[in-house]
Amino acid sequence: MVSSLPSLPPVLGTDPSSCILDAFRIAIAKRVSDALPPLTLDKAYTGVDYGKKGVDFTVALPRFRLPGKPDELAKKVITDFQPDYFISTITHDKQFLHFQLNTDSLIREVLNQIHTLTYDSPTGKPSYGTNTSGAGKKLVIEYSSPNIAKSFHVGHLRSTIIGAFLDNLYKACGWEVISLNYLGDWGTQFGMITTGFEKYGSQEELQKDAIKHLYDVYVKVSKEADSDPNVKVEAAKWFKRMEDGDESALANWRVWREMSVRKYVEEYERLNVSFKVYTGESEVGKEWQDRALERLEEMGLISDVDGAKLVDLEKWKLGKAVLRKASNGTSIYLTRDIGGAIERWEKYHFDKMIYVVASQQDLHLSQFFKMLSLMEFPWADRLEHINYGLVLGMSTRKGTAVFLDQIIREASSVMHEQMKRNEVKYNNIEDPEMVAREVGITGIKIQDMAAKRINNYIFNWDRMLSFEGDTGPYLQYAHVRLTSMERKNPELIPLPPPSQIDTSSLASSQHARDIAILLGSYPDVVKTALKTHEPSGVVTFAFRLAHAISSAWETLIVKGEEDTEKARARLWLYLCARDVLGAAMRLLSIRPLERM
Repeated sequence: MVSSLPSLPPVLGTDPSSCILDAFRIAIAKRVSDALPPLTLDKAYTGVDYGKKGVDFTVALPRFRLPGKPDELAKKVITDFQPDYFISTITHDKQFLHFQLNTDSLIREVLNQIHTLTYDSPTGKPSYGTNTSGAGKKLVIEYSSPNIAKSFHVGHLRSTIIGAFLDNLYKACGWEVISLNYLGDWGTQFGMITTGFEKYGSQEELQKDAIKHLYDVYVKVSKEADSDPNVKVEAAKWFKRMEDGDESALANWRVWREMSVRKYVEEYERLNVSFKVYTGESEVGKEWQDRALERLEEMGLISDVDGAKLVDLEKWKLGKAVLRKASNGTSIYLTRDIGGAIERWEKYHFDKMIYVVASQQDLHLSQFFKMLSLMEFPWADRLEHINYGLVLGMSTRKGTAVFLDQIIREASSVMHEQMKRNEVKYNNIEDPEMVAREVGITGIKIQDMAAKRINNYIFNWDRMLSFEGDTGPYLQYAHVRLTSMERKNPELIPLPPPSQIDTSSLASSQHARDIAILLGSYPDVVKTALKTHEPSGVVTFAFRLAHAISSAWETLIVKGEEDTEKARARLWLYLCARDVLGAAMRLLSIRPLERM
């Protein structure tokens, strides 16, 4: 049945064409504001909240601060109420008014909107859940940022997972996003590697896996340095030559950096992550670093202590920040970060710049932001630090190194073993190794994003790879099962256009209603995530949807339903659920599978 949405007055910040629940909320707000002058429609709308336990929406009357007791106000709203296209009942409960939506309209409008925005979207790409709140705005986001020649460890993995989610989220809200991978490609460790490479380096091993080989060299030379102080002296000399632009010192480093980036691009592709720009500490021009220091000097913010340059931030409880080391005058993180931020502003003129960095760096980021604001850059308040807690106990099962590719390989092989147990299904999968890898990566990502990002969490192999409970494999399984509905019901495919599907039979099913209101709430879930920068809200939504669908299988059957109209309506509901679950998974940077 085609949508026949009655016309509604506009409300600032709403868009029923991308979030149909906005229309139902406007209808509720209109009902309230019409009954309670001088309450405006816009003000009434801000008071319409999701209800609790079986209530669709609730309005708390005291928040409007209107004259009169809540009972009297409630009576005015309820008197003469007749159910309409949007609202079926209003209940008064102490200070609250509870609104139930018209089930028939709710289901039809939600499914129509999902179908239209998934298959007939103006942009040509599925757009249900997206919005245009950031149109015309530009975000620069720095995340992942591993150190070349050191292992890509779990801290980088968290930054990558959370950063990729934010990257997708801002794009979904209409922003132009420039994602930067700011590599640790500069610093004394390169002096160490250059010193060590002459002894321990091998061109053959370098070609095979540059990141791993440079790491091995670094480990060996560091061990040597523990017993021989000359190694570090030699390394510092090499790095000083690099900083001074000595071509002979930079030649090897350039090759190593390029080979490492190539290897990283492959690793990120497996994680379904890509960056617009690979940059690094080495690319922050010396002129910007020098200008930053000059500006701080001019403003009288720098003091010299035994040859080192410090900025006193004690009055903001941020301690003393070191800008340049005394020993050899080489730059350190803070100077490079300040120079880098100025350079990025000059290049991108962003509306916001986000750094996705662990909470252990809270002080460093606070010092860095404070100094930019003391330097009176008008854009200093556009910077934001999105932090996160630690992953505890993440290593391979043997308790060895924490290279990312080892973790992914292990997750894939454990999944592969599990899949082989069901021989019939296993033989139907075209590329079992790819499926095993995707399910394994989903397990890693969901475990990471399931709780608030500031929380530390304990990495648990068994939990991560289980199909029971709220895990990554369970989500993939839910998507695969929904996708299989078309294969299992070929006689119903292709479905007729939405205007010819009668959804009225779904209105009597509480399961269908629960699924529909969840599906309708997805655009709100995306908007909330943009405010909180928390992937956990999207993960929670995906699990709630998967559970609601799982509860419906037994009663809302498609195969075996003799009434074709009913079977079609149910199949359409499940396919819309598949499209929204898939959209939520993609937002979380997960590739939804079709078979497993």
